[in-house]
This record gives sequence, C-alpha cells and structure tokens, in this order.
Amino acid sequence: MSKTKIAVLVSGGGTNLQALIDAARDGIIAHGELALVISNNAGAFALTRAANAGIKTAVISKKELGSAEAFEEKLLETLAANGIEMIVLAGFMVILSKRFTDAYPNRILNVHPSLIPSFCGEGFYGLHVHEAALAYGVKVTGATVHFVNEIPDGGRIIMQKAVEIEEGDTPEVLQRRVMEQAEWKILPLSVELVAKEIKEEKKN
Repeated sequence: MSKTKIAVLVSGGGTNLQALIDAARDGIIAHGELALVISNNAGAFALTRAANAGIKTAVISKKELGSAEAFEEKLLETLAANGIEMIVLAGFMVILSKRFTDAYPNRILNVHPSLIPSFCGEGFYGLHVHEAALAYGVKVTGATVHFVNEIPDGGRIIMQKAVEIEEGDTPEVLQRRVMEQAEWKILPLSVELVAKEIKEEKKN
C-alpha cells in the first residue's frame, strides 16, 4: 500500500522540516512520504535541506504572481500535479484563505510555538510568541500541532506538549527550548498520526 503523499510548505530556515526529514529517516513517520517541499521564498534554506534529502522542491512567489488568488491557484495546481494528500505548514509565513483550506479539510497541519489558545492568532508568530509569553509571566509554555482552517491558529488541536519557562529566559533561548523539547517531537508524531488515518480511509 502506498504511503500518504505529504507536501511541506516553508518560508525560512526549515528547522521543523529537518525534524520531519529526520523522523521519516528514523521510521517515526512510517505511513507518510515527504514528496514535495514548496517555498514562497526562493532564498529559503529549507529548500537546500529538502534537496539534500532528495525531496522535490518548488518555489511559488506571491510577488511574481501578483495576487493572493493567483498564488493559491498555483499552489493548488502544484499540489494536485504531485498527487499530494496532506500538507504540513512548517514556518510558512502566508495566511491561507478559506477557499484553500476547504480544498484540504483536516489535511493541513501547522505547528505553533505556544499552548493554544494562549499567544496565538494574528500577529503571533516567531519570536513574538515567546516575547508575549515572557512579558505575561507564564510559567509554562509549549507547542501545539493543529489542523488549519481559515482562522489563524483556529483549527482543531491534534497534539500539545508543555515546556517549563526558566529563570533568565530570553525569547531566543525559550524559542530554541520550545523547538527542541516540543515542536520537533510532536510535529513528526502528529504527521504520522494523520498520514496513517488518511491511508486507512483510502483502504475503506
């Protein structure tokens, strides 16, 4: 039985993509195949990581295509042409429309660096999330993997993992610890869980 074909959408360095590549290599992601990596940024180091792992890559630029509609149209075409069944957003800096998310219901996953519903939604991305957590004085933060719908960070939660905040944490130090202790662990596990579900649905 063929594996669930997965596309990973990236914009930057690709640390979460690397966690997925490593998990696929180690057999943690057993029911899914990382078939395609798409970036909206031609300079993203994530593309190099994908190429090094032998994964097909594509660049789709909103700037070049001129509008969000044209960008999503090209994205959908590229996904369909590659037989993609599941999408993982790994540091993808583009908000997707309802039209796009409706095309892949419960098939798009995102990892967010907080325990949703804390520190999430519009404007909460990257270091901003950790700055907010520290400013608020929470003692525990973490990461969440959730399904993606048209509301930023609004889809059903798949997995969460808590991370302790330590005395003297800076946003950068906290960001790194949340990645290592939470994001890189629950993202591959969630991908495997959903890939397995999709595969079982295909059987029926």
